[in-house]
Amino acid sequence: MGGNKELFDVEKNDKLGRYAVASQDLKAGDVIFSEKPFAYGPKSDSPCLCLGCYNPVDCTKLCSKCSWPVCSDDCEKLPCHKDFECDVFSKAGVKFQPVEDPTDVCLQYECITPLRFLLMKEKDPKRWEAEVQPMEAHNDIRKTKPIWEFNQHNVVEYLRGPCKLDRFPEDLIHTVCGILEVNAFEARTPSGYLIRCLFPKLAILSHNCISNIHHAIDCKGTGDSEDFSVTVRAAIDVKKGAQLHSSYTYSLWPTLVRREFLKEGKYFDCTCERCSDKTELGTHCGTLKCQRCDNGVIVSTNPLDDTCEWKCTHCDYKTTAVAVRKVYAAIQADLDQVEYVVGPEGLQQRETLYKKYKSVLHPKNSYINILRSALVQLYGKADGYSLEDLPDIILERKVELCTQLLEVLDVIEPGKSRIRGMVLYELHGPLMVLARHQYQNDAIKKEQFKEQLRKAIDALGEANEILKQEPETLPEGQLSKITEQAYQQLNENFDMLVETAC
Repeated sequence: MGGNKELFDVEKNDKLGRYAVASQDLKAGDVIFSEKPFAYGPKSDSPCLCLGCYNPVDCTKLCSKCSWPVCSDDCEKLPCHKDFECDVFSKAGVKFQPVEDPTDVCLQYECITPLRFLLMKEKDPKRWEAEVQPMEAHNDIRKTKPIWEFNQHNVVEYLRGPCKLDRFPEDLIHTVCGILEVNAFEARTPSGYLIRCLFPKLAILSHNCISNIHHAIDCKGTGDSEDFSVTVRAAIDVKKGAQLHSSYTYSLWPTLVRREFLKEGKYFDCTCERCSDKTELGTHCGTLKCQRCDNGVIVSTNPLDDTCEWKCTHCDYKTTAVAVRKVYAAIQADLDQVEYVVGPEGLQQRETLYKKYKSVLHPKNSYINILRSALVQLYGKADGYSLEDLPDIILERKVELCTQLLEVLDVIEPGKSRIRGMVLYELHGPLMVLARHQYQNDAIKKEQFKEQLRKAIDALGEANEILKQEPETLPEGQLSKITEQAYQQLNENFDMLVETAC
């Protein structure tokens, strides 16, 4: 933070353990702290990646020293590889074993990030003792789970055996694996691929399904110690002494899915305000439509009980949480099928799913919102669907999709959140084009046109205020340069835009 005071204090109690509170009143956008990761590297279940830049590789190029996959001579010289696993593997003579399909999960990579973690413990023992050692690994719970045996075979025995690192005790390696599983955060590389980073200060923030902070991880792409530093800001105004909450899960998921993810991966039951409310604070992210009556919706009778009954609000229809979870899983499987389909085909396939499920799901249901999030980005960008190509009825649909999504985000991701900034950016374009069309066709008067134009520019301005928080190495940060310039030009040329619209 360049020497600036960090704006949080650490407190502790028996229920929460360590947690962070604001040390002074915070305004939305205030920087609370920044930090470098203690360790970072491939996620668990990773395919084959370059161990320097983390781009996918076909494994034909290997490091000249250790014979593990890299994508170039430059990458094998990067400190994140050269000063860590490369040295260990080359001294022990442990070489990468050829794989049939480099895009499949490669279990050889399971050891990389724990190994870097262990080596950092030796390189920076003061930070380990002060920041990392107090972190929770949940070894008592993890010993009863399949993950323990998985790590025993793929990490512990591999490092202590072939890699000749028996100076690290088994319990310590398991603890390192547990700390990573429970506390690591995902980060995107400049190419868009995901790795995991351990930020000890960020991990202190307790979980809440409605976060009041926003974190942005900056990858400078150099591979040195500056890589993947995180900056944590207040997403909303926060009073002095209030807890600072991060979210460990995806905000658009419904409660059943979020709580299952947290229970299985983070080893706790979330009882936050959103999880405790059967309507998810009025967003109805988990609500289904009743198929027995016209006006009823199906909600949980006890959202903190993952096995309870779900009932219709208008008739006597009942079902189980297990059945609802199966519905969610089927829908998620459909979404997974189209996740990487882009262009006109991706747009059409998602519209098909939207129509398929709108009779089953509440209009604000999570899976409808996930589809909205994808559609608002495709309309205006896919070939044949640029803003100037779209008829008014489709422009109105994009505005509607953005507006409906923002209504939910106002509750579940309030304030200066990345997704809100992106949706506001997507909203401003169709608002402007629609207003111009309506004015040109005499559907609205000049004053109304000016109001609509100002509304669009204000949406762009708010998007810019959010996106400028994003690192320039990420797409959102790059977009902020465009939004800032466009916002400035639109304001400066507002009168001319009005006069030349006809």
